[in-house]
Amino acid sequence: MAKKPGTNPKGEFVLFDVQYEDGSQRSNRRVPAELLAGLEKDEPALGFLIEQDRDIAEKSGRTPLAIKSIVRVGAKPKKAMNVK
Repeated sequence: MAKKPGTNPKGEFVLFDVQYEDGSQRSNRRVPAELLAGLEKDEPALGFLIEQDRDIAEKSGRTPLAIKSIVRVGAKPKKAMNVK
């Protein structure tokens, strides 16, 4: 059964596009907005996404891919946070 419009809380998650070292990309990865409230801006999102990838890889029996960069959905492309 479909949900009623307006029942999903807005601002609960921030969406990110994730670019991996092998050239693949995953769009609209959800990160809790409460992690991004500090001065570090989007840095905590990277740690959250890495941990999420580890969990997914463990369940699927594959090795996790290395993340090259992350970009907030709707942000300008030059604001990508590159992983060192």
